[in-house]
Amino acid sequence: MTVARGSLDGNVTHAVREILDLPASERRDALETLVVTEFKATLLMPDDEELPPEVSYFELGFTSLRITEAKQRLEGVLGRPISTNLLFNRPTVEQLLDHLETDVFADLFTTAPAAEPDGARSAEQALWDAALDDLYQG
Repeated sequence: MTVARGSLDGNVTHAVREILDLPASERRDALETLVVTEFKATLLMPDDEELPPEVSYFELGFTSLRITEAKQRLEGVLGRPISTNLLFNRPTVEQLLDHLETDVFADLFTTAPAAEPDGARSAEQALWDAALDDLYQG
């Protein structure tokens, strides 16, 4: 399975390209690492300190100003806009990741089936074609 690369806009950042080059099963983890890294940088947290993805930003020490800073950092790295309201309405890294995966980067996480060789058809498709031919000829 491959990603439908044509659905991504031409302005893909280096970080997004790196995620895109990963197998689909590893992309969410890579996106999480990227988001957590930017959040930790915003909070001036050391790399070895854990940032729990299910804890509210506000419990982690974020203020409105820090959330806006994290938003701007993420937009720069991801190359796509993120709603400030979203960050306040989905106040955990886990919820933000869900939104990024399903809405902002749906094209990154949606896979398209590999193209079949010219002239190749599945047995199921051949049966459907034959049934439709019979239906319209009879």
